[in-house]
Amino acid sequence: MRLAEAAGTPLVSARPLVTIVTPSLNQARFIRETIDSVLAQSYPSIEYLVMDGGSTDGTVAILREYGGRLSWRSDRDRGQAHAVNAGWRRGRGSIVAYLNSDDAYLPGAVERAVDALARDPDAGAVYGEAYHVDERGEVLDRYPSEPFSMARLEETCFICQPTVFLRRELVERVGYLDEDLCYSLDYDLWIRAARVARFAFVPHYLAHSRLHADAKTLKDRVPAHAEIMRTVRRHFGYVPPSWVYAYANAVLGPRDRTSKWRDARFVASVLAISGVEFLRQNRRIPRAQWVRWHRWLSHGWRRLFEAGR
Repeated sequence: MRLAEAAGTPLVSARPLVTIVTPSLNQARFIRETIDSVLAQSYPSIEYLVMDGGSTDGTVAILREYGGRLSWRSDRDRGQAHAVNAGWRRGRGSIVAYLNSDDAYLPGAVERAVDALARDPDAGAVYGEAYHVDERGEVLDRYPSEPFSMARLEETCFICQPTVFLRRELVERVGYLDEDLCYSLDYDLWIRAARVARFAFVPHYLAHSRLHADAKTLKDRVPAHAEIMRTVRRHFGYVPPSWVYAYANAVLGPRDRTSKWRDARFVASVLAISGVEFLRQNRRIPRAQWVRWHRWLSHGWRRLFEAGR
C-alpha cells in the first residue's frame, strides 16, 4: 500500500472544512481532469483524498505527480461505497462530498455549495445543476435536475451525484453509503437522508457527469436498473411505473426506428415487459399512485376532447 499525506492548503477558521473523496479504479485517462478540478477550486478550506482500489493503468504514477497537494492511497478495497466511506471516515471536514474519478467540478462549485449551506442552516445537504459530457469532455446535454420533491424522488433520481455536498452530522445520523450496493448507492443515501433533513437546490451548474462506454451504469444497464428497483421497493414499498419502464428499456436496448414495424414492435415489447415487471414488483399500489393515474388519464381525455371539438 502506498500512502501520501497532504501538506494541504492552510485552513481558514471562518470557513468549514470540506472533505472531498475520489474513489478510483483504473481511470487514468480521466482522473487528472478530476483532480485538477478539485485543486483549482476557489474555496480555501478543502481536504482532498483519492482512495484508489489498486489501479494498474498508470493512475498511481499520476497521483505521485501531485506530491503533497492531496492525500491518496492505492490498495484493494471492497468497491466504490467502501472506498468513499473509508475516505469520509478518515477525513475531518464538517461537510463531505465525493467526486468519481471520471467526473469533474466546475469552477466555484465548492464555494457555491458551502455558501448555500451557510445561508440555510436547516438544510442537511445541497445539490445543483450539472452537464452530461462525453469522453472528450464535450457537453452532451443538461442533467435533468429538479428542485427537491420527495414524491418525485420516488419516481426518478433527479439529484446529480457529483453536485451533492452533505453535512457530516447528517451522514453519521442516517449511516454511510451502503456497501452492499453497486449501482444505486448514491440514490439510496439521498432517500435515507431526505427522510430526516432537507435538500437545498442551487440553480447553478456545479459539475460535469461523464457518460462513456466503461461507466458501470451504462455498461451494466440491466443489473443497474434491477438494483434500483430493489432499492426503491425497500424504501417506498412499491416500484413506480417510471422505474419499471426504464428497466424495460434497459432489457431491450436501443430503440430500432429503421421501420414502422420495428418501432411498433419495440413499443409493444416495452409495454409488455413493463406491465409484467410492474405486477411482479408490486404487491400493492399506493393510493397516491392511483390518484396520479386518475389525474393523468383525466388530463389525457380532456386534451383529446378539446382537440376534437
